[in-house]
Amino acid sequence: METKKNWEKLSWQEKREERFKRWLSPDVKFVSLEAEKLYKERVTRFIKAIKLEKPDRVPVMLPVEYLPAIYAGTNLKTVMYDYGELKRAWLKFIDEFDMDSFTGAGLVFPGKVLEILGYNIQKWPGHGLADDSPSHQFIEGEYMKAEEYDALIRDPADYLFRRFLPLSNTALKGFRKLPAMTPFIGIPANYVVNFGDPDVRAATLKLLEAGQEAMKWAVALGEVGQVSLAAGLPNVWGGMSGAPFDMIGDWLRGTQGIMMDMFQRPDKLHKAMERIVPIAIDDTVGQANASGCPIIFMPLHKGTGGFMSNRQFEEFYWPTFREVLMGLINEGLVPLPFAEGNYESRLEIIKDLPRTSTIWYFEHMDMAKAKKIIGVDTCLAGNVPVRLMVTGSPEEVKESCRKLIEICAPGSGYILTAGAYMDIGNPENLRAMMAAAKEYGKY
Repeated sequence: METKKNWEKLSWQEKREERFKRWLSPDVKFVSLEAEKLYKERVTRFIKAIKLEKPDRVPVMLPVEYLPAIYAGTNLKTVMYDYGELKRAWLKFIDEFDMDSFTGAGLVFPGKVLEILGYNIQKWPGHGLADDSPSHQFIEGEYMKAEEYDALIRDPADYLFRRFLPLSNTALKGFRKLPAMTPFIGIPANYVVNFGDPDVRAATLKLLEAGQEAMKWAVALGEVGQVSLAAGLPNVWGGMSGAPFDMIGDWLRGTQGIMMDMFQRPDKLHKAMERIVPIAIDDTVGQANASGCPIIFMPLHKGTGGFMSNRQFEEFYWPTFREVLMGLINEGLVPLPFAEGNYESRLEIIKDLPRTSTIWYFEHMDMAKAKKIIGVDTCLAGNVPVRLMVTGSPEEVKESCRKLIEICAPGSGYILTAGAYMDIGNPENLRAMMAAAKEYGKY
């Protein structure tokens, strides 16, 4: 990577080329020359689709989330607690499926860490959900009160550490007793003395215990990632980010709270979202620098059609989200917004981004319309119905893929995938998706 001084002089396109070079040449020993060849072919396939250049064929992102656990004869609960089983399941999947990319097991959260912390804003198998549940479930709530906006705006890190962390993790409730960290400059004893409080000390010890357990989980994830790279499978999630509106609405205010805020306290909401923008950009750049992959996955929730009007989207959702997008683009990264729900009414708004800078991934969308409005300037991804991937036949999946390739692939700029990720379903449908890309997606 360029030195910081030289890096800042590069255009976003030049920065992206530098990141593409790193993505093409990971720090890994491939298992064979053939694996290295396949790796470079696969990454090149994605790069050309992003740049609206013609690859050899349409690239594929298999819509895999927790399915490797089921495929290996186990379940999500088991792999959340047994990292050896997690590795076994994901490595079996890597070994037995033909793929253009692999996203790893980063969303399989470590169950023991959640238990140690007393994490209470999510249900998972065996903790609020049946043991054989194939997924997690977030517990919606108004975790930040309206009167706390000022504290969030003044110092987000301090607010989250002393208010949200103790609220969402019962083992860390002692941190509520800490004074604000911001004035802590120069005289450590004046602040460190607070950690002598029994409740603060107990919370600190729990955090350390959780950290030790999380390291075991991280090692397992790293080993899976290294094996997949060595086998020639590139990662297409170099990091995760999102829209400031969702960051506040999902985790802090809840859907009802933030929707009311648009009417009752719009100025506070705007200030809070603006405060989050540079923090989100810096964090995401750090993730990408560590991973070596420039693509940033960005799940979008509350901007979907039906949640707010186009006028509200343009006023509350899009401006700060676009700031985050542009911040990432200007650092040479490739945002991959996953537009959950229906974004058809937003197409004319979201096309306001530099040409070839982004991959728009749609769940429910008239893809012909998307191709016409934004597909001339940006890469599209999606949207084989996930219900078809889960319950349909391989023949039905293959036909759906054929139709999408016919609509979206002409001229390049298309990545084949489903409208959402599979937790359960027929694994043969994944093979049908790959077969369709090879048969119908050649340029």
